[in-house]
Amino acid sequence: MPKIFTLFLLVMTNLVLAQNPLPLIPKPQKTEYRSDPFVLNSKTVIQTGDMSSFEVLFLKESIKSQTGLDLKITSKVKSKNAIQLGLKAPDTINFSRGQYELIVDKNKIQISSFDNQGLFYGIQTLLQSIPYQYSENIKVSGLRISDQPKFQWRGMHLDVCRHFFPKEFIKKYIDYLALYKMNTFHWHLTDDQGWRIEIKKYPKLTEVGAWRNGSMVGHYTDQTFDDIRYGGFYTQEEIKEIVAYAKERHITIVPEIEMPGHALAALASYPEFSCTGGPFEVGKTWGVLEDVFCPKDETFAFLEDVLSEVMTLFPSEYIHIGGDESPKVRWKSCSHCQKRIKDENLKDEHELQSYFIQRIEKFVNRKGRKIIGWDEILEGGLAPNAAVMSWRGTEGGIAAAKQKHFVVMSPGSHCYFDHYQGEPKNEPIAFGGYTNVEKVYSFNPIPKELSTEESKYILGAQANLWTEYINTPKHVEYMIMPRMAALSEVVWGTSNPDNYKEFEKRLIQHFEIYDKKGINYSKAIFEVTSKVQPAENGVAFELKSANPTGIKYTTDGSEPKASSVAYEKPILVVKNQTIKAAYFENEKAKSATIEQPFFITKSTGKKIELIHQPHENYGIGGPFTLVDGMKGNPSKFGRDWLGFWGKDMNATIDLGKTEAISKISINTLSSEGSWIYYPKSVGILVSKDGENYYSITIVSSKEIYEDKGKIVVEFDKQNVQFIKVIAENNGIIAEGKQGAGSNSWLFVDEISIE
Repeated sequence: MPKIFTLFLLVMTNLVLAQNPLPLIPKPQKTEYRSDPFVLNSKTVIQTGDMSSFEVLFLKESIKSQTGLDLKITSKVKSKNAIQLGLKAPDTINFSRGQYELIVDKNKIQISSFDNQGLFYGIQTLLQSIPYQYSENIKVSGLRISDQPKFQWRGMHLDVCRHFFPKEFIKKYIDYLALYKMNTFHWHLTDDQGWRIEIKKYPKLTEVGAWRNGSMVGHYTDQTFDDIRYGGFYTQEEIKEIVAYAKERHITIVPEIEMPGHALAALASYPEFSCTGGPFEVGKTWGVLEDVFCPKDETFAFLEDVLSEVMTLFPSEYIHIGGDESPKVRWKSCSHCQKRIKDENLKDEHELQSYFIQRIEKFVNRKGRKIIGWDEILEGGLAPNAAVMSWRGTEGGIAAAKQKHFVVMSPGSHCYFDHYQGEPKNEPIAFGGYTNVEKVYSFNPIPKELSTEESKYILGAQANLWTEYINTPKHVEYMIMPRMAALSEVVWGTSNPDNYKEFEKRLIQHFEIYDKKGINYSKAIFEVTSKVQPAENGVAFELKSANPTGIKYTTDGSEPKASSVAYEKPILVVKNQTIKAAYFENEKAKSATIEQPFFITKSTGKKIELIHQPHENYGIGGPFTLVDGMKGNPSKFGRDWLGFWGKDMNATIDLGKTEAISKISINTLSSEGSWIYYPKSVGILVSKDGENYYSITIVSSKEIYEDKGKIVVEFDKQNVQFIKVIAENNGIIAEGKQGAGSNSWLFVDEISIE
């Protein structure tokens, strides 16, 4: 064959592969495509020096499951038609755990690494390269990959306390982590609503603490319960089995034993370790409960016994001790706690919490381990060797890294998978927030506020799955897939938010794998999503999907069909109407229908400014959310609400010209279990020039509560251009309430002016 033609074929092959990338997630650090594929068939052998290693057997069984080909394993070196696995002597200069090289050419496939972890990652990459089909001859694209992870903590969390999941599913969950080269499973084993780990010395922890006499049904705001006894726990033998299973897949399990708060299940079992002596019942209500461990010597002896058994079961470097959301109510009125504060020369209950954490840390350190806790462990002074898991945004992680403490980033804004991932109106009930695949993919674990030296303290990141509203394995799968795939590329270090569409193309190819494996997953990526922009006399309603040309919509409230209007450009909305849209392929709806009612008033689409910006978790639409013509669903405080944490909402709307107005409506939200409170007051001021304001009214807290947060103010006609609305945050949550001592959330939606 002429060389120029060969070169042409090579160029064209690489061009096609570049346009249709292999579905490799996480994307390797370096990939070179080659023209000649390897043909996998029944005569292909797996060649290795260690025929009985887990990695070799895993490869054999995975290929059999994926293709139907039952390959033989041999130690004989073959130059053709072989998949060769080999370990190299570590290069002390360039050695990195998990580093591997994968070469696929027409004669053979080679996977080499310095360690078995790297071999396993290379195998996972190879399996993603092999088509998921039964065939006698399967082509594997020619390539050369050099790859290694960037972050050493690549994690997923699972709460098994609010809802319990059997051993078999925990193994499946670990398989999902392994598929995407995650290496840390954070297992949340104790909480108010259930104690899930057998402790031999304290049998009541599972005899009593693992079972509750009912559960919350529906959303927290509904406050409805069943009376069905619910629970379960893992025996120590089951835990040993799961730990070994994870270890084979190069995954470390980090157990979490909550303290000093979230301890009601333990106190129901052993009330003598509380401040009041009980009696207690295992929690039925979600949220933050006031009864916590009392920091007396007997309590520390109990916790040390528990942690000793835990550390025997889990060989992880870190033990998670919680430390979050621990109310100080009981401590303030407890004579023992007050004496401890005095005896230890502590300033207050916050320093008492620091004393508690530091005392536990010293014990864990003596056992050769380290503690990690949620960012509240920063309060009152951080324990000397503790690592911090930053969940209330990135601030805690930044503070800890600047103090030279190791950090795992897990902010609710990007890493809470109990948030909605599609249009909240179409999703199963979730905690709140809005975190879709693209938002997860945009996350950078290293905050820009850190210097290069400080950045070295960022171990990595993880996503958390709290299960208040998730009670089946299928629902767990739905909430993590495919968002976990996006996070895996973030923590591998190869994500590129500016090229999200390229990732999306690879991700969609993984849906076939999910289907073949029977994994339940969200198809919200196909869902029609929306964005609203200001427009003349109204708003422009922009629709998006994986393929915008497949969107069909209606503006009269009827269901969209394949024959409905095809979406081409943002839809101008200047009157009250309901738009419905769905994504179609081959004349069939591929997504659920989104339905958006619009309520157009004089404020809709107008310029708006805020003195205080909303929290990053609940501010996806920015200030414009308050004048976009869309009213939020009170039970789904996701993207249609703005959330202010400990701050007032101070908004100024510019109507653009002088208008006659006589009515202003504002929606606020209350969900005290989630620390969301109606405002103390709402003040409305108006101005003709934007400088000289006069008050129209101040709505009191009593009026707001009586009207359930729907504030409607009618007044004599005023000719004005500027309207200022000030909603006063509830402030610090009062004693006896969920989250006592913490900042309140203020949630506000549409400001309508007529």
